[in-house]
Amino acid sequence: MALSKILSESLATGVGGKVLQVVSATTSSSTTNTSTSYVATSLTASITPSSASNKILVMVLGGEGDTGGNNQVMSITIYKNATTNLGNGANGTGTIYGVSSRLQNPVTTGVYDSPATTSSTDYALWIRCGNGGTVTFNANAVLATIVLMEIAG
Repeated sequence: MALSKILSESLATGVGGKVLQVVSATTSSSTTNTSTSYVATSLTASITPSSASNKILVMVLGGEGDTGGNNQVMSITIYKNATTNLGNGANGTGTIYGVSSRLQNPVTTGVYDSPATTSSTDYALWIRCGNGGTVTFNANAVLATIVLMEIAG
């Protein structure tokens, strides 16, 4: 059975779920943190929703999380406007845990946000060191991308 393509033009006006705009940004810069508090990385992008009822899908693709040593924990999260942690508190949206050795893993995370505004909204990847030591985002200067998609509400 062949599948047919559904074009956004064929959807009725007012139907939720359409992608209205896509914004992306990249970085290959590294950020190091020795604190149990979150710090911003240079991976950030801004979007201006066209309606306060729309949602924003935030995706972080690529980049590298480096725990720096064994028994080190690197937590990652998405912050909105540098003030609101969209993850689960200190645990954020993901954790890289070097149980018995240093780990260098790709970083992939995301959130689905309801910003309830038509003002420009910033989203950024933040990192923290969970238990002392040093953690680094992009220690080897790989390319990381943040993608923001406005979804009709």
